[in-house]
Amino acid sequence: MDCRGKQVLLTGATGGIGQAIAVELDRAGAALTLVGRSEEKLAGLCGRLVGDHASIAADLNDAAQREGVVNHCAAAGLDIFVNTVGVMDFRLFEEQDAAAIESMVLTNLLAPMLLCRRLVPLLKQRDEAAIVNIGSIFGSIGHPGFSAYCASKFGLRGFTEALQRELHDSSVRVSYLAPRATRTDLNSSAVTALNEALGNATDTPERVAGELLKVLGDKRRQRYMGWPENLFVRLNSVFPGLVHQALARKLHIIRHHAKS
Repeated sequence: MDCRGKQVLLTGATGGIGQAIAVELDRAGAALTLVGRSEEKLAGLCGRLVGDHASIAADLNDAAQREGVVNHCAAAGLDIFVNTVGVMDFRLFEEQDAAAIESMVLTNLLAPMLLCRRLVPLLKQRDEAAIVNIGSIFGSIGHPGFSAYCASKFGLRGFTEALQRELHDSSVRVSYLAPRATRTDLNSSAVTALNEALGNATDTPERVAGELLKVLGDKRRQRYMGWPENLFVRLNSVFPGLVHQALARKLHIIRHHAKS
């Protein structure tokens, strides 16, 4: 899909990945509606972009504020919805606060689902439209220390897959992009230390943004980033015991950093 002149709703726009995607879509000539919780951060992001874009400071976990975003899109028109919203809390599950678990499920899964539900009728009005949900490699591999986060991203992947099939005969193409570890503020110092201890490669937000443009361009329904992470996703779906044993051998390292 050529993004030039397309009306794009970008949620989570002030996060590391969201900002990088905004820059790439701005360069591609899209007309953006940027959504984030901080009005100050949105203003700073708009100041970095070339085009004249709209911004909405909103908490998408709030039904009334979600509806405000929908009303804006109904008035402005909508061709592409890119969902990058995400929160993460790295902790052993039995030690995790109930509020943190609720926040991850609501922010990463339920709020995007409810927003999609209201946006699909608007997207169907276009001859060509797209939804892209930014998930995670952890949406396909259950990883110790990230149980609730994995649950939310597994859910987002399943929702995206079902919606792809439900809208197959419509003008709306639905895609799922799964980054591996990415250098953003989403990672706590403990997560950064864990990635270093495990030797996990990390990507820049700009690389994820480049992959997003590829997803929009090549009509691929799913795209998993990184090697060997891409291989582990495939192994986990066919031979989950192999991945289980590989992570079990590293469990003492994961527990150490989860408690730090």
